[in-house]
Amino acid sequence: MDLYKILTVALGGAMGSVARYVTVRSVDARLNAVFPYGTLVVNVIGSFAIGLLYGLAMRKTGFSEPWRLFLGVGFCGGFTTFSAFAWENFSLWEQKMAPTALVYVAATLVLGIFSVFAGSFVSRFLE
Repeated sequence: MDLYKILTVALGGAMGSVARYVTVRSVDARLNAVFPYGTLVVNVIGSFAIGLLYGLAMRKTGFSEPWRLFLGVGFCGGFTTFSAFAWENFSLWEQKMAPTALVYVAATLVLGIFSVFAGSFVSRFLE
């Protein structure tokens, strides 16, 4: 592993995480609702951002590998991991692998939600 690449991702991730925190808190404070609007906003913005970034990068508009790592993996990854999930599904659809994309979506949702319940259940025995 290249230390420079790791630090590039780490810096972008730190900035993305801070941006996520500020965005979620700002949106939720403004709307004062039970629905998690802040997280929804972050997921939508992050998905748009990663689509824009990789769309531009694939067209070779000057995005070097360090910038792709900083912005795509780091910032977008720190801002929302949902953006990576959305990008991976888009890539599967682009490769005409719709059944695989659908399995990935279903498995992620079902297993992710199940895992939250399972982790919560296990935590009761760790107190």
